[in-house]
Amino acid sequence: MAAITRANIAKQLLPGLNAVFGVEYGSIDDQHLPLFEIENSERAFEEEVLFTGFGTAPTKDEGAAVEYDNAQEAWTSRYTMETVALAFSITEEAMEDNLYDTFARVRAKALARAMANTKQVKAANVYNNGFNPLFPGGDNVPLFSASHPTIGAGNFSNTVAVDLSETALENALINISLFRDDRGILIGTKGVSLHIPPQLQFVAERLMKTPGRVGTTDNDINALKNMGMLPGGYHINQRFTDPNAWFIKTDAPNGSKMFNRVSLQTKMEPDFDTGNLRYKARERYAFGWSDWRGWYGSSGST
Repeated sequence: MAAITRANIAKQLLPGLNAVFGVEYGSIDDQHLPLFEIENSERAFEEEVLFTGFGTAPTKDEGAAVEYDNAQEAWTSRYTMETVALAFSITEEAMEDNLYDTFARVRAKALARAMANTKQVKAANVYNNGFNPLFPGGDNVPLFSASHPTIGAGNFSNTVAVDLSETALENALINISLFRDDRGILIGTKGVSLHIPPQLQFVAERLMKTPGRVGTTDNDINALKNMGMLPGGYHINQRFTDPNAWFIKTDAPNGSKMFNRVSLQTKMEPDFDTGNLRYKARERYAFGWSDWRGWYGSSGST
């Protein structure tokens, strides 16, 4: 087992060192909160199944028998809990001879920082992989697909490949309002918020907050702003890897979810034989999605 020894901290064993830096940086945490519904779990995995309702009722002729319809289970989304853990070890001598007490900061900040970053990367990867057929959901297609299968209404789409613009946003919101359930009945979905990489933040600001239309000489109002579209505003996620991709969260329930199985725990213990001190951080959770209708996404035109 590797351990931090005095050789790793040679400068910190001598007087005259003005500063030890590298663990005082800021961090970008909790960006998963606007992306996911968060629930607790007490199981190794959680499953959510799509249950279809009934189709449009047919007209019944006088004296004719009423038609019967079936409701049934369709596909299932499974959230399998992952265990995320990280540890480090320090020799007794390194602890005794360190003149600057840097290990207290390493334990409290660097370990927590690494664990928090892992969570944010895993959360963002739901969307980074959202167009990739190698990462299918319960319906065997990616989160953003033009061919989401249904029981009796054909294939549906919640994706497009265009850059973020006024026209693109308007078309996306129109398409969202036309989402249907698995039996083809309109569900009245609306866009809630826009989620973007940092490269698109200035475009989003102009599109959503200026009183007039962007990039025209017409004296037209900004319809997106005037109609109160996307009331949740826009959210920047620095861990989105595609600078052209953008996503709209809708008000459809049971879209993307995070299940907390075990909250972050830290432990410290000495090793009797070596005298080394060992520090460990551990938590369990799962990210994923159940209903694709919770999102609309564009991979951009490039």
